[in-house]
Amino acid sequence: MMRRSIALRLMAFFAAALLLFALIIAVVFRGLFTTAVLNNKKAEMLARASALADTLSSQMNSASPGGRGMGGSGGSGYGAAVRLVTQSFDNVWVLDEHLEVLSAGRMMGSRLSYDSLPPDAERLVREVFEGGNPFSYGFSEMMGYPALTLGVPITQGSRVAGALLIHDAIAGMDEATAQGQRLLLYAGAGAMALSALLAMALSLNFTRPIRRMRTVAGQLAHGDYSARTGISRRDEFGQLAQSIDCLSLRLQEAQAASEQAEQQRRDFLAKVSHELRTPVTVLRGSLEALRDGVVSEPGMVRAYHEQMLSETQGLQRLVNDLMELARLQNTDFPIERTDIALDEVFKDALRSARQLAQEKNITITERLPAQAVPYSGDYARLRQMLLIVLDNAVKFSPENSTIYAMMDTAGLTITDEGPGIAPEDLPHLFERFRQSPAAAGKGGSGLGLAIARQIALHHDIGIALDSAPGKGTTVRFAWGVAPQAAHSTQVNQQHGKRV
Repeated sequence: MMRRSIALRLMAFFAAALLLFALIIAVVFRGLFTTAVLNNKKAEMLARASALADTLSSQMNSASPGGRGMGGSGGSGYGAAVRLVTQSFDNVWVLDEHLEVLSAGRMMGSRLSYDSLPPDAERLVREVFEGGNPFSYGFSEMMGYPALTLGVPITQGSRVAGALLIHDAIAGMDEATAQGQRLLLYAGAGAMALSALLAMALSLNFTRPIRRMRTVAGQLAHGDYSARTGISRRDEFGQLAQSIDCLSLRLQEAQAASEQAEQQRRDFLAKVSHELRTPVTVLRGSLEALRDGVVSEPGMVRAYHEQMLSETQGLQRLVNDLMELARLQNTDFPIERTDIALDEVFKDALRSARQLAQEKNITITERLPAQAVPYSGDYARLRQMLLIVLDNAVKFSPENSTIYAMMDTAGLTITDEGPGIAPEDLPHLFERFRQSPAAAGKGGSGLGLAIARQIALHHDIGIALDSAPGKGTTVRFAWGVAPQAAHSTQVNQQHGKRV
């Protein structure tokens, strides 16, 4: 849903943050601006009040010693100066230390009296007579709005003889503050509009990789494992995108492997069916011929029996090899490992292979290590693996040829002088029912090398082929290789040969 979009949430978050920031700025600005205006007003009033107080102090100090009250007869002296000041400035009062109004001006057409003074006038006068310049800020009943009162001392010599108060409205300060706030509001509105645009651009840019990764995830969910994010960044989004791309690659590889495995399964079923169909057909035909009396001559009957026995033995070998391969391909297949000597296993396999080689007058030349090759494994399985390879070498070698078997502490190589294998066939020889064209008519099931490879895998032994047409075949074993290395068929190109 659009209302749940991260971009909208980010924009709402930024808007709320900006609004809160603007409110805080407005409150702080109002306080600072009000304080600034008030301080300016205080400074102005203090300068004016100090000047008037200095004037009255000069008049008091120059008055005759006997002068008192409002300045004595004739209305001259200090009293006359007080009346002149208070009547000239409507917002000025002069009081003595007993809060007695010596003289007051006029303001707003009304005669000012003691009752018109600020509520805390007593505090102001007391502080003035203590030598201070106090301020009072509050609501004025006379003016109907807030006003500021300032007190300064009138001195006679070294003592404070009176207090001069200035009472001034500061209505203009609120108006100035309001103007400042309006200015701040306009500036803040413009800043928020600009910030909203920037927040929108940032949010869209921030969520763009998320939208792309969501699209790719949807494609992966629908089976399109070729989808990639194409995001190259060094932040957390880049790492997440890289993980998604890696996942899609692994899924693509897994899909390809699954399709390959399915194709191999179909090929396996087809090949098993083919391998079984021929001997079963021969057996059925032979049995029907014997049943129907088509073959009755004793020599022919015996030949039919020999053929049926041969086909049955071939079927038995095929079934045994299939069961053997199925067991070995099971990841839970147990390998009874014991401490053995690989050179002794090889010697045992050589003795059996020489019996097969005598029929074709093939010489097996071996080279054994000077010292024993200790290993942990299943003696019978390892002998079976080596015998499969030696049997193939004998089977495909021409008569009167030589097979070379060279063993050391690192591995074993078995080389024959057979017809060799075409490069395009090499990568598939460890698969089930895969035989080279040279194997046609040799009587094998096509499972021998697949079984040998599985035994090698269970013993962490690397196995590889090196061959080329007309140059024989070499099988290489490497003892104790890493499991991951052992599970892969190695291919090597040397002088037109692949392993």
